[in-house]
Order: sequence, then structure tokens, then C-alpha cells
Amino acid sequence: MITLTHFLIVSACIFCIGLYAVLAKRNAIMILVGIELMINAAILNFVAFGKYDKLHYSGQVFALFAIVLAAAAVAVGLAIILNVYRHYKTINPDNITDLRD
Repeated sequence: MITLTHFLIVSACIFCIGLYAVLAKRNAIMILVGIELMINAAILNFVAFGKYDKLHYSGQVFALFAIVLAAAAVAVGLAIILNVYRHYKTINPDNITDLRD
């Protein structure tokens, strides 16, 4: 039987992979992917606690809000990355030194 501990271990692994992607990668898109993985790990925690809690669908409701907010954040982040690429012709965060003209 799958217990709450199994869900939490999987969620912790996904969060660590996302954290590694954020800290180690030098590509802005891979940083966004890492942030998405960390958000998905939190969503998995919400759903797992909602399944094992006696409240009615509280974890699932929080997870739905988190998914909507994550989608909006990725859309804004991708728009920023595209505008930075147009201006600097790179998406490497180390090469971008000045954000003002």
C-alpha cells in the first residue's frame, strides 16, 4: 500500500532535481523548468495531504490554484526571456550585465 511517506519522498526527490536545475544550469529556460519542477513537487504535497486528510478536497483545491499560478508565472517568465533574447541575443544569465539602455 502506498502511504503518505511514499508521496513525500517522491516529492522531495522532484524538488531536489528542480533545485539542482535552478542552481547548476546557465540557461534561462532550464532555470524556468527547474522552478516548474519545484512547484510541481509542492502540488504533489498538496494532493497527497488532501488524500490523507479528512477535509473534503482541500489539498486538491490548493493544487488547482497552484497550477493556475504556475502557468501564469511561466507565461510571464517566457515573455521576459524572449524580450531579453531580442535585446542581448543570448539567454545565458551570466552574459546579461545591464538591464537598462
